[in-house]
Amino acid sequence: MSGTPELTRGDEYVVFYSGGPYSGQSDTRISTDGSWDDEVTVIAAVDGKETQLVYSNPVAHLVGSQVQVTYSWDQPDSEPLEALDERNDD
Repeated sequence: MSGTPELTRGDEYVVFYSGGPYSGQSDTRISTDGSWDDEVTVIAAVDGKETQLVYSNPVAHLVGSQVQVTYSWDQPDSEPLEALDERNDD
């Protein structure tokens, strides 16, 4: 099967995260404009502190009748993980 999967406004699609601290996680999103997001920012707890992780470069596949989109960790655009110990979040 070839071609790009299609979504219409209001369709649900499954997101998979690849790489970084959120790797292996998934969630479900709803298309607001008939497509999937170009990037997704998630807030995740890493070592007990919240950090923003950016996932981009979506690759979409149609599995049965479900659109599944895999995003890769965009480390340069995410908050630096090594600086978490130095942040004053208390």
